[in-house]
Amino acid sequence: MAREKGGFWVGFAVPFFYSIGWLTGRPRYEGREHLPARGGALLVGNHVSHLDPIHTGTYVHSAGRVPRFLAKSSLWNVPVLGAVLRGSGQIPVFRDSADAQQSLAAGTQALADGKIVIIYPEGTITRDPDGWPMRSRTGVARMALASDVPVIPMVHWGTREVLDGYNKKFRPLPRTDVVLRAGDPVDLSAYRGRPLDAAVLREVTDLIMSAVRDLLAEVRAEQAPAEFFRRRPESEAGR
Repeated sequence: MAREKGGFWVGFAVPFFYSIGWLTGRPRYEGREHLPARGGALLVGNHVSHLDPIHTGTYVHSAGRVPRFLAKSSLWNVPVLGAVLRGSGQIPVFRDSADAQQSLAAGTQALADGKIVIIYPEGTITRDPDGWPMRSRTGVARMALASDVPVIPMVHWGTREVLDGYNKKFRPLPRTDVVLRAGDPVDLSAYRGRPLDAAVLREVTDLIMSAVRDLLAEVRAEQAPAEFFRRRPESEAGR
């Protein structure tokens, strides 16, 4: 199978991503057969640790594809990292600003161009004490319904044991199992062609994130909560 070409900056970043991934866990990749060998796909993940993008990136790259992340725009100001993000075609997210719609448009265009785009719809690391997904922003539904590509749920589990951002804990040793698993694409056929009002966007977002939550329950071998965790106070921006 031919590997998707990523260019200089992807080649530059790959050794660092794989090295950090190996140093911060024992990765176990499952469900990569759900990632298409070519063509666009929207990969929708939960978010439990700042390490998640490292492991998602290697997961997608090891399947022969180049990952394109929607990531907060402030990262583009970090020396070296900003150059890598720009050069490798990553997509900045301008939260709570007039430029926010540009991020969704850029992600939609990348999907139309046959790229794999990765989004963490919670917008930040989950605040749920038990690590389950939070109520998510509806941008993921806008992108999913604007694009005729597979919408694939994926989960990470184990990364928070290594790096817990909220409690400022970093425990690389002993090495922890880090599981990444993708599932079957979410069937959105019942929603395509309908007006994109707030109710439809919320329903589709919750449908996609329910698939993510259920997949995480399988990985954890636990019962998932019936409701999504809500932050207090909760901003409705982007919803």
